[in-house]
Amino acid sequence: MKNVTITVDEEVLKWAKVWAARHDTSVSRMLGEELRRKMLLETQYERARRRFQARAPRPLKPAGSNYPSRDSLYER
Repeated sequence: MKNVTITVDEEVLKWAKVWAARHDTSVSRMLGEELRRKMLLETQYERARRRFQARAPRPLKPAGSNYPSRDSLYER
């Protein structure tokens, strides 16, 4: 584990201390867990993005057919 020094507004720090006390944890652990959660979300997103982009493109319509015209789509 590494120590990190951060700068926060006094009001934010007060809120964080109260939140941590209510959840039986420390501000340090709360921030560490939040950073880990963000890291995992980003990692999962990147993995999903790479998997999606690795797939071959598929046509949206059969070959030789036309998309409907804008006017026909918005006719009432």
